[in-house]
Parts: sequence; structure tokens; C-alpha cells
Amino acid sequence: MRKTFYLFIVLIPVILSAQTKFGTIKAGLYSPSATEAGFILGYEGGWIIDDNFYIGLSADWFNKNYVDRNLVDEFNDFYGPINSQLNELRAKTNLHSIPLMGTVTGNWPIALRTRAFVTAGVGLDILLIFYRNSVNPDNNEFQGAFDFAWRLGGGIMYELGKRSDAFFELSYHHSQPSWEYEVKDAGRTRILERRFDMSGLLMRVGFRFYF
Repeated sequence: MRKTFYLFIVLIPVILSAQTKFGTIKAGLYSPSATEAGFILGYEGGWIIDDNFYIGLSADWFNKNYVDRNLVDEFNDFYGPINSQLNELRAKTNLHSIPLMGTVTGNWPIALRTRAFVTAGVGLDILLIFYRNSVNPDNNEFQGAFDFAWRLGGGIMYELGKRSDAFFELSYHHSQPSWEYEVKDAGRTRILERRFDMSGLLMRVGFRFYF
């Protein structure tokens, strides 16, 4: 049994290398709960197992500068609403989200040169966060966070040529990275949790190339 398992592991790269490969460029709009909507750019590469089933790896990049309204409320509660303008400065955030996921995609023809598809992915959502120091808001701090992520969606592909497709995709992405930290004022200390609910819709268009 063990020899069979090792043989299977060895054969996976050989089997995949024999398949047709694809590369995909995606761009569109992402609307996570934690921030305002913004532009998202992505790449997906992988292997075509047969005409109707693909597997791949994807990476996306989303960046947003915003004021974290939930954090403003927490600072107003801790420091007092009289400092609300300063608390908004404290809550300024520059967030980079980089989801890294394994994907599977199934598709089927619905018209001439046109296919519908469904896609799913699981992986990690990595956040790189630049935020203001709560005591000295003019100073920037950095924190990394990550969480398990999953994604489910579908769309339409249109065959441009023998080795290229254009497509429209609508997906739902779910992840909630977070971390805890201390804030101090006049001898008081409080533990705050910064949770970034990155769950939301992605609406994208793109091109897929086969080689």
C-alpha cells in the first residue's frame, strides 16, 4: 500500500505535465465587507485534465486605503468621542490582500463557441496592513495576518480562437483574518482585535490562454 502511495505521488507531476496548460489574467471589482469596493487583479495557471475539467493555482492582489469605521467606534469608546477626529486619523489603514488558492473549474457548452463554467477554490488570504500607531498617529505600523479562504463562483466563456478565451466571472470570496493588540491611555490598557472581514463579491473579466 505504501509503495502504491509513493508511486502515485511520483506520477502526479508526470501526469499533469502531459496535460495542456493554461494561463489566465483577470481584472475587475472586489467588494469586501471590511473596506470599500476597489480594483482587483489576478492570475491563474493550471492544467486541463479534459475538455470539461481544469485544476489550477491562483493569486490575486487587492489594495485599499481607507478609514476603518469599526475601529473608529472602538477608539471613540476607549478615548472618548471628543477625540473623534483624532480617532479617525488613528483608524487610517492601507491594506493589501493577497489570496493564494488552489482551484477547480468545470465547464460545459451552451451555444456556439460559448461555455458556462463553475469554479471553486480554497487556500490562504494573506493581508499586509499598514496602520497608524494609536498613541502617535503620525507613525505608521505594520502587521501581517492570514486566514483560511474559500471561493465559489461561475460565469461565461467565449472562444476567441483555438488557444484563447474571453470570460466574465462572478464569485463570492470568504475569509476573516485578524490579530489582537493593546492600546493604552492614562494608565488604562485594553486589548482590541482588528478583524478584517474580506468576504464579498468579485465581478471580473479576463482572458485565458492555452499552451
